[in-house]
Amino acid sequence: MRLFGFLTVRAFDIVDIVLVALLLYEFFKFVKGTKATPILVGLAFFFIVSFIARWLDLMAFSWIMRSILAVWVVAFVIVFQPEIRNVLARIGKQRSIKFFLKVEESPVIDEIVDAIRKMSEDKIGALILIEKSIGLKDIIETGVKVDAQVNSSLLRTIFFPDTPLHDGACVIQGDTLVAASCVLPLSENPSLSGQYGLRHRAALGISEQSDAICLVVSEETGKISFAYKGKLVTKVEIAILKRSLETILLKA
Repeated sequence: MRLFGFLTVRAFDIVDIVLVALLLYEFFKFVKGTKATPILVGLAFFFIVSFIARWLDLMAFSWIMRSILAVWVVAFVIVFQPEIRNVLARIGKQRSIKFFLKVEESPVIDEIVDAIRKMSEDKIGALILIEKSIGLKDIIETGVKVDAQVNSSLLRTIFFPDTPLHDGACVIQGDTLVAASCVLPLSENPSLSGQYGLRHRAALGISEQSDAICLVVSEETGKISFAYKGKLVTKVEIAILKRSLETILLKA
């Protein structure tokens, strides 16, 4: 196919353009609403200025731009490190064969759901982080090691008001409660309503940087929420919470 009488466009060129467009669309959708958005706008502005400088043949300014461009790849990786790690981890954990596996009941999920239900009824604030494929070693090291079998009574004891470990998050790996009183990064999502406190912001923050699922019980209202893949779901019924955990932890 010829365009404008001199430009030849092959079928593979069209496929190439479509793939690049899809890649850019998914990338922009991924960073939308995160702290990476304004940084990405700044980088785009930088490259536009660099292009204009070369087009106008501004020798000195172009030399400065070329010097900066020599390290832009390293800078990009550093700035977007959490987002890049999240994307690569999601790609690496894909297992197509899991679609055919039978989902079995998990006693750990039952114990977690039972604890959440009772803490919700008693309006006991809680923050429970469940690890998936991305390791949470840096988070675990901020808390107190527990290394105990997950059970409802233990979780409720930890989060009982005024106990030494009730502040912060519990971290669960498989069927083991590995640590308590862990510190989570707070989300900087500008669209997050001011009505949400530190627990909700912490839950959303860790879900933006890992593939873990974070459960929240509000101390003020007793309402249940959970954060996963950068999304916060609020006012969750206990039956829906259990189905969501089974879908995320057993089918994923």
